[in-house]
Parts: sequence; structure tokens; C-alpha cells
Amino acid sequence: MKRFKTSLVIVLFSAIALTQAAWAGSYDIKEMTSEIQQALSGRQARYGQLKQLKASGAIGESNEGYVEALSGSGASIASAENADRRVIYSAIVQQNNLGANGLAQVQKVFAEVQRDKAAPGESIQLPGGNWTKK
Repeated sequence: MKRFKTSLVIVLFSAIALTQAAWAGSYDIKEMTSEIQQALSGRQARYGQLKQLKASGAIGESNEGYVEALSGSGASIASAENADRRVIYSAIVQQNNLGANGLAQVQKVFAEVQRDKAAPGESIQLPGGNWTKK
């Protein structure tokens, strides 16, 4: 579980560092609070089910860094996943003093990472708003 948390954090922060040249420096979670740990654990616990729902087309990755239920069967998983992502995104913004536009920027970068990581056949929302299968 700790390796999953570390990998998730590294992927997110690497994406921020590599894809956003305007963001000088390295942004990370400076304090691993119980709320952040709980969010990471929640994401890990639902990973398999989320993957299955993405493969079936019930859930897709939006262009705002969240998952979207594309059918009724994925609504509760999408809601829980998005709540955990909000905790993580907010922590990154707050702990790195990213300011008013920080949340939108973190969401954008995470959406790019999730689109890149999507498996063939999964639904993704392009930056312009159109949905497609990868």
C-alpha cells in the first residue's frame, strides 16, 4: 500500500514538473495528513473496481481531472473517487501555496496524466470537451 501511495504521488508530481514549464520547482505533499492517507487508501481500495468500470465504458476520465459516470452503474464509485481526488488536489494546492489558479492547474495536469494512462477502449474526455475512446 505504501508503494502505491508513493507511486501515485510521484506520477502526479512528475507530470506537474514535466508538463508545466511555468511551474518552477517541485510540488509535492509536504505533510501526509490522515485525510490524505485516507484518500490514497480509498483510491487504492477501489482501483480494481474502477478499472473494470472504465473497461466496460461505465466510467470515463474527464478533462477536469475527475472520473465521470457514463452510465448509472458507475455513479457511486465515481463519486467516491472524485471525493478522494479533491482531497489530494486541494492538499497539493494548499501545501505548495499555488494560489487561486492552483486547483485548476492541478486538475488539468492530472487529467492529462489520466488520459495518457488510459487503456485502449476506455472513454476519455479531450481538452475541448469531446468524449472519445482511447
